[in-house]
Amino acid sequence: MISDITLGQYFPGKSVIHRFDPRLKLILTVFFIVLVFCAGNFVNMALVYATVICGMVMSKVPMKIYFKSLKPIFFIVAFTGILNLFYGTGEPLWQWGFITITLNGILNSIIIALRIIALILISSILTFTTSPTQLTDAIERILKPLTYIKVPVHEFAMMMTIALRFVPTLLEETDKIMSAQKARGADMESGGFTQRVKALIPVLIPLFVSAFRRAYDLATAMESRCYNGGNGRTKMKILKIQRNDIIMITFCVVFLAGFIAIAFFVPPIIR
Repeated sequence: MISDITLGQYFPGKSVIHRFDPRLKLILTVFFIVLVFCAGNFVNMALVYATVICGMVMSKVPMKIYFKSLKPIFFIVAFTGILNLFYGTGEPLWQWGFITITLNGILNSIIIALRIIALILISSILTFTTSPTQLTDAIERILKPLTYIKVPVHEFAMMMTIALRFVPTLLEETDKIMSAQKARGADMESGGFTQRVKALIPVLIPLFVSAFRRAYDLATAMESRCYNGGNGRTKMKILKIQRNDIIMITFCVVFLAGFIAIAFFVPPIIR
C-alpha cells in the first residue's frame, strides 16, 4: 500500500502539459476543482471528466500511474459513497427500520464518489507534470502581491514545495523500515486493531528520527549555499506566457461558458 501512494511524485517529460506555464497549471487546477464541486448533474460531471481524461492523455504519463494514485483512496470513496446512500430524499426504494435508500440517495452517492475521484486525478496531473522547482516559482509569482503587506511569500512557497517533495521520500523510508522490521520477525498484519497500532511503534520512532535527520541535513545544505530567503534572488528561468498557454486559457473560457449553460438548462441531481 505504501508503494501505491504517488502524491508529490514528478515524472519528467516533454508533453504539452509539461510545457504549460506552471502558474497556469496551478490556477487551472484550482479552477477545475471548483467546477467539480459546482457540477451538480451528470452532464456537467461528464464534461469535467472528458476534459480531465484529455489532460491525462496529453500529459503522456502512463495511465497505470493515475490508477495507482487512486488505490489508496478507494476505501474513502467507497465509505463516502455508502454513507451518502442514506441521505437522499424522496420515495424510498428500500427500507429497513430507520435505514432508507432512495433514488436521490443513490444519485447523490454516485456524484460524491465521482467528485472525489476527479479531485485526485486533477491534482495528480499537476504534480506528475510539474517539478517542485516550478511549483515554487508558480506559487511565489501568484502570491507576489502579498509581499507588499510584508507576507514572506518566498518562504511560504519554499515550505509548501519542500513538504510536497518529501512525501514520496518519507513513504519510501517507511516502506524500507517496515521491510526491515518484518525481516526481524515483526508481525504487522495479524491481530486486532490495537495490536496493529502497537506494531507500528517500531516503525514510527525510526521514521521520525530519519525525518528530523533529513530536515537537519537539508537546512545545513541550504545554509552552506548561503540561502537567505527570497530577497535579491534572481531566476534562472523566467516564466512567460506562451502560445499554448493562450490557447488553453481560451479553451477554459469556452469550457466555462458551456458549463454554465448546461447548469442553467439541466437540473441538479444533488438537493
